[in-house]
Amino acid sequence: MDIGSWQSQLRKGAAELVLLSVLTRGEAYGLEILGRIRAGGDLVSEGSLYPLLARLEKAGRIAGRWELPAEGGNPRKYYSLTPEGAALAEAMRAAWVDFRTTITTLVEDQP
Repeated sequence: MDIGSWQSQLRKGAAELVLLSVLTRGEAYGLEILGRIRAGGDLVSEGSLYPLLARLEKAGRIAGRWELPAEGGNPRKYYSLTPEGAALAEAMRAAWVDFRTTITTLVEDQP
């Protein structure tokens, strides 16, 4: 496996945690979510964001609602965490902290 493929797999594995974490900060629409994620790094592409949002909504982890902007323009779909999604985000965050600690210990604490 080359480094690019490995990095791609890391991003895919973290995408759900990242998206749920962004929504713990409050309701947002798709491009707003993408902007918040990209502010921290290039972890999720626009092409992968919308399928992930649809999957999480279908699973009941997030809820979406449509809103027409007051100044006109195209309607936007706003997403928020459901109680199940909030609980999952917290559980995933705790698992991530444990995982990150283990990886840091094994990779960075070299003799």
